[in-house]
Amino acid sequence: MKTHEVTNQVPLLVDYDTAGHPLFDEILTAAGAADALGEVHEVGRLAGTAYARELGDRAEAHPPILRTHDRYGNRIDRVDYDPAYHDLMRHAVGFGLHGAPWRDHRDNAHLIRAAKFSAWQVTDAGHGCPISMTYAAVPALRADEKLSAEFEPLLTGNDYDPAVTPTALKRGLIAGMSMTEKQGGSDVRANTTTATPQPDGSYRIVGHKWFTSAPMSDILLTLAQAPGGLTCFVLPRVLPDGTMNAIALQRLKDKLGNRSNASSEIEYDNALGWRLGDEGRGVRTIIEMVNMTRLDCTLGSAALMREAVGQAAHHAAHRRAFGGLLVDKPLMRNVIADLAVEAEASTTVALWLASQTDAALRGDERAALLRRLGLAVSKYYVCKRGPGLAAEALECLGGNGFVEESGMPRIYREAPLASIWEGSGNVAALDTLRALAKQPDVLGVYFDELDAAAGADARYDAYVAALKAQFADPEELEYRSRVVVGRLALALQGSLLVRSGNSAVTDAFVATRLAGDWGTVYGTLPTGLDLAPIIERAVPLVAS
Repeated sequence: MKTHEVTNQVPLLVDYDTAGHPLFDEILTAAGAADALGEVHEVGRLAGTAYARELGDRAEAHPPILRTHDRYGNRIDRVDYDPAYHDLMRHAVGFGLHGAPWRDHRDNAHLIRAAKFSAWQVTDAGHGCPISMTYAAVPALRADEKLSAEFEPLLTGNDYDPAVTPTALKRGLIAGMSMTEKQGGSDVRANTTTATPQPDGSYRIVGHKWFTSAPMSDILLTLAQAPGGLTCFVLPRVLPDGTMNAIALQRLKDKLGNRSNASSEIEYDNALGWRLGDEGRGVRTIIEMVNMTRLDCTLGSAALMREAVGQAAHHAAHRRAFGGLLVDKPLMRNVIADLAVEAEASTTVALWLASQTDAALRGDERAALLRRLGLAVSKYYVCKRGPGLAAEALECLGGNGFVEESGMPRIYREAPLASIWEGSGNVAALDTLRALAKQPDVLGVYFDELDAAAGADARYDAYVAALKAQFADPEELEYRSRVVVGRLALALQGSLLVRSGNSAVTDAFVATRLAGDWGTVYGTLPTGLDLAPIIERAVPLVAS
């Protein structure tokens, strides 16, 4: 008997299109962006290759290394990355996943970019962080016409240039963000970093930042206390004369996931910066950057969910147990379909938020209000759903999913990040309440959007009616905010699915998430649902 003859093992999920899920074609076609599907699938096909996955594996296995000093003892404060990281960045920038939508004049530029970002993010989430921050930095920079004119062309071009050199000498730029401090965390108004104005209009920045992602970025956006209050500043990594700015890298974070990204603690020791926006208006200036990164948190969570479900569905479609394929076993079908519904609803709302971004930037005030509340509730809810889904999808592979080679542990470690980045669950929930308080019209607009799906499904209508009743009693709303915000998020997903989603997915979503015929874990769908098309949509199509 041959002891090492391997049978009943699942073929690698490789050479497939990560944008091959029907949702991409359906949503972009409905939005009038069908002409962009070729470039979306180009990204997806490369992301699904063995080459791209190997880049992600290498970048994860060889995390960045901090070099504080050179051989002679001179302070250099540099981070060395594995070449695979730079290759991933080069592809991402080449595909325009960073700042390119800001120079793309198509009506659906941000939706198209969101679809491509979602397809590419599965290769390695770590390098997606500086890509996302570069995307988000552009609208914040537009608070200052001169700074925007200086940096925006290089932030939105298609050249990735990792050289450590003055920005004026580079082919392309990457932006980072540096706000969090030890004593404040998400409470940025507790900021103690100081900014002292200089005669030439610049500022000298002094302070310690507890969490700065991608410290080798060409420019960092940061918050500091100026004489007029909390203010936003732009700090170049390298000064125009070629000397390094006084930004000392203290250490890199040893993180649960996102390991290819160099998150760091930094010290500003009279670093040189330029004011972005008025003094005392730092939060207002930076908020557009925060909103854009929240969009990418939602997109990234949905992408990880979709990848996890794809891996689980692929495994079930090929693995045999108890006399047949796993995918044909009723209980496994229940689990896969339930996971697929979650991933599809999350992807649907994430892409919808990108389309609302397009509309808002065209001057649509209603879309701006919908985006404001929709981003807050979806960032809270979708990102919360990621870790549990990742764990269940991993379990579908059994022991094969628990080993690093499967890629599932990496998804599992990565899944909690998006719920922490740009405000953890409580912060996101409270931000929803803040939006309702500051913009009273937003709730009415949101309910109007939900009412657009009224009459198509009595279960949905009942859910929305009960949701509206939650606001009849404002007492203890903060205490109840997680419940209320979660229901707002589910209602929005339900509205989108009822109006334009796949009928089988919509029926399962409404029956479980809205009508409550559902257990406390995945795989508890009720009987009577049509699971075949749900599972068929979730199984990745591998090139033959």
